[in-house]
Amino acid sequence: MTGVIQAIEVFAMVTGVAYVILEILQKNSMWIVGILTGAACAFSFAVQHVWASMGLNIYYMVISVIGLYKWKKDSEKVEAGEIHLGRMDGRTALISALLAIVGTVAFTFVLKNTGDPAPILDAVAVILSAIATWWLAMSYVEQWILWIIADIITTALCVVTGQYLLALMYLAYVGGAVYGYIHWKRRGKVVE
Repeated sequence: MTGVIQAIEVFAMVTGVAYVILEILQKNSMWIVGILTGAACAFSFAVQHVWASMGLNIYYMVISVIGLYKWKKDSEKVEAGEIHLGRMDGRTALISALLAIVGTVAFTFVLKNTGDPAPILDAVAVILSAIATWWLAMSYVEQWILWIIADIITTALCVVTGQYLLALMYLAYVGGAVYGYIHWKRRGKVVE
């Protein structure tokens, strides 16, 4: 079983890196790759009994359908080479902050009772990643900042749970998120 898990982690790492590259370039095909990466990561986290991260990857698969639809529509509103951006309002930021706090506390409580080996790290990573994924589907440039934080935390989670290949992938995601933020700020155009 260990060989299968490692093969799935390698697959997740390869498709995960492709996903970040496509995300930075804002290619609609990113969402298809996201479904494959989400499935592989969900399996790997399930085998390790890291339930919240498993659930998060199932969420990624679902949100990929929404993101693909929205991005296809918004990509028609920009010129080639431009990044379509959504404008985040104060209400969205406030609701997201409240969800981050309440969700982290609630998930931590639940995960402590399910045998999760790192419930606080898992809860924070899941909540921030869920919010960042929604922000990504809406093309908010601020999503990159959440990804930087969430990916650092997820890297630590993977190290704690012995998923070293996935830890490398999430560390690469941190670098990709830094670059993505800069790229989207430079080439972004707000669409309504």
